[in-house]
Amino acid sequence: MNMESRLYRIGGHTIRVRLEKPWTFKVLTEQQVALVDRLRRGEDIGIETVPADRREQLSVNDAILGRETMTREIWDTLDDATRDEYRHALDFLQYAPFEVADGDPVFTLTVRAEAPAWLEETRPQWAMATAVDEVAPYYYGYTFEDKTIYDYMVTREVRAGYFVMGKDYTEGEYYPCPRIGGRTTLFQLNTSLMIQYTFVTAGLWTLLLHASVTRYEGRANLFFGVSGTGKSTHSRLWHDYVPGSDLMNDDNPIIRYEDGRFLVYGSPWSGKTACYRNVVAPANAFVRLEQFPENRISRLEPLQAYASVIAAVSTIRWNHDIMSLLVPTIERVAMTVPCFQLKCRPDEEAVQVCKNAIL
Repeated sequence: MNMESRLYRIGGHTIRVRLEKPWTFKVLTEQQVALVDRLRRGEDIGIETVPADRREQLSVNDAILGRETMTREIWDTLDDATRDEYRHALDFLQYAPFEVADGDPVFTLTVRAEAPAWLEETRPQWAMATAVDEVAPYYYGYTFEDKTIYDYMVTREVRAGYFVMGKDYTEGEYYPCPRIGGRTTLFQLNTSLMIQYTFVTAGLWTLLLHASVTRYEGRANLFFGVSGTGKSTHSRLWHDYVPGSDLMNDDNPIIRYEDGRFLVYGSPWSGKTACYRNVVAPANAFVRLEQFPENRISRLEPLQAYASVIAAVSTIRWNHDIMSLLVPTIERVAMTVPCFQLKCRPDEEAVQVCKNAIL
């Protein structure tokens, strides 16, 4: 069989991922299978946030998940066939808690063995839409005929691969470049899945938000702000000083409007913090963080809340059709979920000031 296929239910929507040989899903260890069962049930397995000043937590979290690091010493002992197998085995551990046996997928993404000739042949004709990211790794968005194309670069000289979506975004294909290993491919595949998820679900009352989410008393509190503001730090402080609070996701939770209320879902996309819990809770509050020498909090008016939330939505803003589909959901968030601005220091008092205002 030349193709492996799996279904995942993320934020209430089923998606399908297919891998064309030689790409494969990496086999989980017995320890990881047991952990996945716990994460599928929404259990907290002890994963901690990874703020900028606590990078050592990365290796601690990896150890909890049973992830092994490939070292040069180990690599040098492997034969060519084993190296090739390792290079093409994609570690889908973060998606495993969301795997389902059946369902109608809203979109399919296929990882292909090689890129079609037309991608390179037509490249000079692409109309550039935007440089999506101007720090490594770079990626650029283009349009060509009825296709949306992303060009991923490891450096400005080395290409990682291409991601191509059709007109309605329900079919996507990722083409890794030759000699690009599984870790880089998985990183770009995650990006592709997030982009496709955002595009396809934009009209389905669903948002992918750049935020850290802490649950307390069964309700989700979303902390967001510009990069480096301290979202992960603030979540960690809640866990340190508010007994009974737990981390749902640390980078890209999903917010969906269902049955008259907004629900917040954990997702496979949690940034540096490997928090992959299949968990859901009603939204309690959105809190925009800002670094400040004193701890102050104020409730935002709906228009201010709208401006704050739209800035945190994970999407490609040059696509006006997608943005127009997202606007009604963002408006409803601003009108129905309390939104606050917390100017704060990274300390216990900031948590108490926040907690007293939003609960």
